[in-house]
Amino acid sequence: MKKPKIIAHRGASGRAPENTMAAFRLAMDQQADGIELDVMLTKDGQVVVIHDDTVDRTTNGFGKVRELSLVALQNLDAGNGEHIPTLQEVLDTFGDQWLINIELKNYATPFDALPVATAQIVRRAGLTDTVIISSFNPFNLPRFRRNCPKVKLGLLTVPGKANLWLWRLFRFDALHPHYEDVNADLVTSEKARQKQINVWTVDDPDDIRRMAALGVDSIITNFPQETRAALETLV
Repeated sequence: MKKPKIIAHRGASGRAPENTMAAFRLAMDQQADGIELDVMLTKDGQVVVIHDDTVDRTTNGFGKVRELSLVALQNLDAGNGEHIPTLQEVLDTFGDQWLINIELKNYATPFDALPVATAQIVRRAGLTDTVIISSFNPFNLPRFRRNCPKVKLGLLTVPGKANLWLWRLFRFDALHPHYEDVNADLVTSEKARQKQINVWTVDDPDDIRRMAALGVDSIITNFPQETRAALETLV
């Protein structure tokens, strides 16, 4: 059986502060095949790595990311003394070693400059072969592709929506469904369309083994080390 790649969700976020350099380094130490991270724009137009619209949950600060400058954001503690990294910092550190799945998190401001700004950073870094861009907003994907045409695109789908015919109207290279939506029919149909299937977010060993048996390409998980251990029990 061909085993799926292990993608560390926000880094090894089950064991380290999410979306921090510490979480990404731990994922590398745990032999993940890649990382998934989230990006947003700051008040001064910088692309930073953070999941939420606000800093309230993941740092010792308060306020909306898009209303804070890069300097203000990087003065916050993102857990265990870690700072909020920029996308550039992550790509400079890990980009030539790993698959990096960048999720565009501009859902509150869906027509902002995030896809273009992210494309410029990825293109300048020369990482078109090791980056995949994903989003729940399908309109983000063509905006990115116009500015960085060689990078693969992944369409994220919310639970229960992986099979919508609407997705056939958009050009993308991979489907990123919630793992509970994945079955043999979905895998067969997407493989027939030459799409990769990268599932999120899978932490239970039984679910991990089930995804592998179905033939998904990648498993996005908070626990890369434990996921590898679960996969190693398969023949």
